[in-house]
Amino acid sequence: MDLQLEPWSESALALLRQINTPQMRRHVGGPETEKELLARHRRYLAMPETGRGRMFAVLVDGEAVGSIAYHRREWQGRAVYETGWNVLPAHQGRGIAAAAGAALVAVVREAARRPGAPTALHAFPSVDNAPSNALCGRLGFTLLGPCDFEYPAGSGTLMRSNDWRLDLTGPGA
Repeated sequence: MDLQLEPWSESALALLRQINTPQMRRHVGGPETEKELLARHRRYLAMPETGRGRMFAVLVDGEAVGSIAYHRREWQGRAVYETGWNVLPAHQGRGIAAAAGAALVAVVREAARRPGAPTALHAFPSVDNAPSNALCGRLGFTLLGPCDFEYPAGSGTLMRSNDWRLDLTGPGA
């Protein structure tokens, strides 16, 4: 399997539309309207300019099969990086999320070396999302426990999530 993380581009809007289904978004509040989807796409395109993170399309053998990102946020009074991912249903169960996650962790470890950068990466999968919670464990994250997590940020909508943390300065850094 030839897996690559490709920086988000205009052409990734088609992938974002494939992800915007009831099945794919069941743990994060359901599908978004076209207006919300286009706003999300614009935010993803602008991420590199902000210096706060990066969104990637996950390519396997040249085909877009998912997405993965990291971005800086405040969590419990501290600056941290947050990550999240999607793999299209037809490609799930093949180790793609684990390979993309490992590749992303390497990218974020590099970002954490910059002065003033966060030194922890968090993931906040729904407590009901068994595959994503298992992936966090496989990637070396430590489960800190359940929490109420606002998603999307600034929406006021809370979801019951698990807080997983990876120290970016520890082994493998």
